[in-house]
Amino acid sequence: MAVNEPGREPHRTAELRLTRGGPPAYHDAYTRAHFDLAIVAIIPARFGSTRLPGKPLSDIHGRPMIQWVYECVRRARRVDRILVATDHARIAEAVARFGGEAVMTSAAHATGTDRLAEAAGRLDADIVVNVQGDEPMLDPALVDAVVEPLLEDDSLPMSTVSLPLRRPEEMLSASVVKVVADARGRALYFSRSPIPVVRDGGPPDLREAALRAVSAGLARKHVGLYAHRREALLRIAALPPAPLEVAEGLEQLRALHHGLAIQVVPCEGESGRAVDTPEDLEAVRDLLKIHANTVR
Repeated sequence: MAVNEPGREPHRTAELRLTRGGPPAYHDAYTRAHFDLAIVAIIPARFGSTRLPGKPLSDIHGRPMIQWVYECVRRARRVDRILVATDHARIAEAVARFGGEAVMTSAAHATGTDRLAEAAGRLDADIVVNVQGDEPMLDPALVDAVVEPLLEDDSLPMSTVSLPLRRPEEMLSASVVKVVADARGRALYFSRSPIPVVRDGGPPDLREAALRAVSAGLARKHVGLYAHRREALLRIAALPPAPLEVAEGLEQLRALHHGLAIQVVPCEGESGRAVDTPEDLEAVRDLLKIHANTVR
């Protein structure tokens, strides 16, 4: 996974390889350097799901999905500690069985950010990484990339990552979140609509505009991975929802609405398939089986 930032040399990443039955991981010989800051990754894992009840416990080749996510994060270089924040004893028990660490949180939380903030409020952490619990193919290099800006600039409250959009269909899909940033890489806006719209002078045709944006390299999709300073996370969770946040269904717009900067790290590559539906789960099972076969 290459990470490019305007005016800087690309970040160097450790050698990646395929693991048996799993997504890419850093080479076993890599040893993570120590940092003064305490960096904790928290994976919110809610049991209830309209489209896929008990989703974190969904079986993927003999392991629950939450274990796949946990192991992806464990291969990252920057993380000191990993927690699963859950509302259900069955998830906590599953995490304990594979040797992970879980904390119980309220079942009343409306968002993953709220659950994250409850768990973070009990921790002595400097940086909290929010990892989605339905990303069993998460690239560990993305976790490192999202932490890097907060290590380099202590004035930043939070950061996230983006990947290039390569197909107009993605640009037009409301399920793919688009992001645009300023010259410093700070987020200007996130939307489910196609942004930017690249016009050719005539009446805008969205499909053609999407194709032009993709061709020009201006179209980028947001990866739902965040690093927060702990105090910024607690502040965001305490703020009321913003009108645009409610309209778009995107929690990160709350931070922008209230004036908090979000650094967007532009990465290259493809995002792993998230699991929202039973169809997604079957697709991920197939993809991870292909990974397993490639290394045999």
